[in-house]
Amino acid sequence: MKRDLLTFLLAGLLATSGAEAAVAENWPQFRGPQGDGHARVEGLPLKWSETENVRWKTPIHDSGWSSPVVWEDQVWMTTADAEGKRLYAVCVDRDLGTVVHDVLVFENERPQEIWGDTNGHASPTPVIEQGRIYVHFGAYGTACLNTATGQTLWTRRDLNCEHVIGPASSPILFRNLLILHVDGSDVQYVIALDKASGKTVWRTDRSADFGGVAERLRYAACTPTVAAAGGRHQLISPGARAIVAYHVLDGEELWSVRTTGHAVVPRPLAGAGLAFAVTAQYDPELVAIRLDGRGDVTESHVAWRRDEKDGAPAVPSFLLVEDLLYTIADKGVACCVEAKTGETVWRERLRGSYCASPLFAQGRIYATSTKGVTTVLGAGREFKVLAVNELDGTRVWASPAVCGKAVFLRTETHLYRFEEQSP
Repeated sequence: MKRDLLTFLLAGLLATSGAEAAVAENWPQFRGPQGDGHARVEGLPLKWSETENVRWKTPIHDSGWSSPVVWEDQVWMTTADAEGKRLYAVCVDRDLGTVVHDVLVFENERPQEIWGDTNGHASPTPVIEQGRIYVHFGAYGTACLNTATGQTLWTRRDLNCEHVIGPASSPILFRNLLILHVDGSDVQYVIALDKASGKTVWRTDRSADFGGVAERLRYAACTPTVAAAGGRHQLISPGARAIVAYHVLDGEELWSVRTTGHAVVPRPLAGAGLAFAVTAQYDPELVAIRLDGRGDVTESHVAWRRDEKDGAPAVPSFLLVEDLLYTIADKGVACCVEAKTGETVWRERLRGSYCASPLFAQGRIYATSTKGVTTVLGAGREFKVLAVNELDGTRVWASPAVCGKAVFLRTETHLYRFEEQSP
């Protein structure tokens, strides 16, 4: 078994270097090439509206809060009917805005209940690479599709759990692995699949102490991230009652920080020797953790903490730009803090409430509210509003994607491509 795993991982290592450049030119996963919300491009539009700098606007049927992903000339997202019985993957031509593929991936006889209106049956963002897209609907199923034909290459429908609020955690790719969180109220584990076949490579059950904790307080909805630290790749993986780091290649638990929260949503970040993660959706706390620990590091490796009163976000993920961390809280409180110390640099209120995660590009921060108002800030130690862009009567939960000089924004009903238009 160990020899087979070593051979599998070696094959993935050899394939990685050639793929890295292609990934950087596209928007392959939730929050972009590195999963950090950074678009390393120039020429994005500063302003847009329903009539300004709109290259195209395409209706997307049914409902889904998954964010768009982009690879070369394709933009993909998922959607589902109102009851969650029919689950689709939709591909739009990047240049023309026309629908290329509309694939019914799964039919679902017994959809789980969706709690509230801030989630749906198609919230996890797909992950894409050359020739393949991996779509995930939580307990409803996971599938790999051929991007040229829309053909299903493999499926898994046995990763079952009770989501409580509906599926939300997005898959990620690392070398030959497709990595998923399965954090339900009934079962909690992290699993890595062979991306070529869908077969399990490793699975690690959550080790958090759930003693005396009601089942309804054991679920989470977070997407993990990978950080290189201490000569190893760590999978930073917040769940209910703990933030955990696993060795990404085999699932070994490396360190953990105990928490008292659940329903975690924001994707963690890593930088400056720290991991930044949120502990809960309700009464969230933002914590910075040193990455060189082993075992339970709750008392030894937490560098700083900020609570909801200090702008800790419950849903939107955050941005690390050089030595500053930027957060947008759900009710619109924007904060800039010193990444190493957690000290406040500035704190201001933006218009509206927020679920989408902010985007950083060319010295700007793009923050889109749930009503489709995008406030563009200047990144830095002074609070500066550069533009306020409004759309007509729409809702936005999905985070933006970037490719070339265009911003792709998904609303409740449409996918937009915004780009500077020549006079």
